[in-house]
Amino acid sequence: MLLKKSSNFGEKNDVCYLNGKVKFQGVALNVYSYVVDGVLIDTGAQSLRKHFETFIEQADFDQVMITHFHEDHTGCAAYIEKTKKLPIYIDEKTIDYCAQRADYPFYRQLFWGRRKPFHAQVMPETFTSRNATWDVIDTPGHAYDHKAFLNRQTGQLFTGDLYVNEKTRVILEEESVPTIIQSLERVLTYDFHEVFCNHKGFVEDGRIALERKLNNLLALQQDVLTLQQQGNPATEIRSKLFPRKYPITRFSGGEWDSIHIVTSIMKGL
Repeated sequence: MLLKKSSNFGEKNDVCYLNGKVKFQGVALNVYSYVVDGVLIDTGAQSLRKHFETFIEQADFDQVMITHFHEDHTGCAAYIEKTKKLPIYIDEKTIDYCAQRADYPFYRQLFWGRRKPFHAQVMPETFTSRNATWDVIDTPGHAYDHKAFLNRQTGQLFTGDLYVNEKTRVILEEESVPTIIQSLERVLTYDFHEVFCNHKGFVEDGRIALERKLNNLLALQQDVLTLQQQGNPATEIRSKLFPRKYPITRFSGGEWDSIHIVTSIMKGL
């Protein structure tokens, strides 16, 4: 099986980044790692280790903050633990999981590699970098341990996988749209000026983009509930609202699917 791997390095408003990309059979995925003011935010994927390890070796940082436990964000954490001996922080709920051998479906291992065990410390509610104080914002929904990081001095918000796209078409089976809505509402109470997403990169007009995503999800939630009240089952609602079939649904064996949007809304309220 031939995967096409690539990456590109850049800098935006004093934030350095590496964007790693994997393509296979019409499915293209990517993930960002950021370095700002001595903080590395997420470590990239094990499958792209040659790219991310080079970025890590060249970067100037003294602590690692991880938005959530998924393998595309934690894949090179073990390398950092081994080579740099720097503190790595993640939500307390997934410290034990990350210290063990990773277990997730084959297609995810194909794209992102097998994440090696690493040892992390408990994520604080706030932390300091070289020149700034940061808020750690609880933003579950995509993952139950998900965090966003806000630099109070610069107003730069690092949203992990909270944003990704303005319009949500498929989600993981364990995701919850109602919980994502709550997380978006929570993060929008903070004062921020720029948004950096771990899959989209720098988001133009970031606050407005997050507000649009929130409004889209609220409208989608209402559509699902209205159709449910009319007696439509989840599969019929999915067909009405999401008639298109996405490659990732087939490739993931249904772990990513529009049906999970519908069922999470039906179960969440």
